[in-house]
Amino acid sequence: MVPIPAGHFVLGASHKDKAQKPDELPNKTIQLEGFWMSSTEVSHDLYDIYRNKEKDVDAYGQPRTEGIVRPSPPYEDPSHGLGGASFPASGMTQFAALQFCKWLSEKTGKFYRLPTEAEWEYACRAGTTTAYFFGKKAKMLPEYAWFADNSEQKLHPVGSLKPNPWGLYDMYGNVAEWTLDQYQADAYAAISDQAIDPWRQPTALHPRTVRGGSYQDDAEELRSSNRIESDLQWKKRDPQIPKSFWWNTDSPFVGFRIVRPMKEPSKEEQKAFWDMVLGG
Repeated sequence: MVPIPAGHFVLGASHKDKAQKPDELPNKTIQLEGFWMSSTEVSHDLYDIYRNKEKDVDAYGQPRTEGIVRPSPPYEDPSHGLGGASFPASGMTQFAALQFCKWLSEKTGKFYRLPTEAEWEYACRAGTTTAYFFGKKAKMLPEYAWFADNSEQKLHPVGSLKPNPWGLYDMYGNVAEWTLDQYQADAYAAISDQAIDPWRQPTALHPRTVRGGSYQDDAEELRSSNRIESDLQWKKRDPQIPKSFWWNTDSPFVGFRIVRPMKEPSKEEQKAFWDMVLGG
């Protein structure tokens, strides 16, 4: 985990960014408290321990965590043939990513969750204001990201390219990353200037916001301010779509990373959070 200092930044696209989209505006100055963020996207090394309850046992074969909900064993290769072990875990819904965070919180006694959109962009920018954390143009992108131009349409081991200035790897490309926020095209208009730790709390199952772009995407989709709206087609095999909490998607380009607030919420606050984001 990498410490991300408390501070402020301007959320949204620079007016000089020719690739800006309407949902990246208007700009708002945001205040954020400090947090830790995983230096890489969550890999199969860790995610598979959660997914496979036979792995999550002590020396006596007893469960290490109680009362944890897991997906049923998948009928197909959960890595979609795109790599295991040190490769990013992919193809899960936001619901599954949140259940992983709850499991990790129970297992460690520390509170882990997905980042908010504001936290994600703040950490990605790492104090910069340009379209990418290395500059205005995408020329250097292959040094930092697996994307359409260099990925050969496949995932790569996490942390195998250069990190951003704060030591975070794969903030661009490899897998696009789930955030906590409900997606709304005009979300920024509702945020007040100097807002503290804003996030768009869920009011429906869909859509959610994904950040960073993936190995399939072109350079402009990887910009620090770019927002991606989740699509119901990502989980088209869900028999109860759009009403159910579904675990896996048909989209190998989606994964996640985790954060831990430096100010630990109380047990009551944690319970209220899980009840809200997981449907209580």
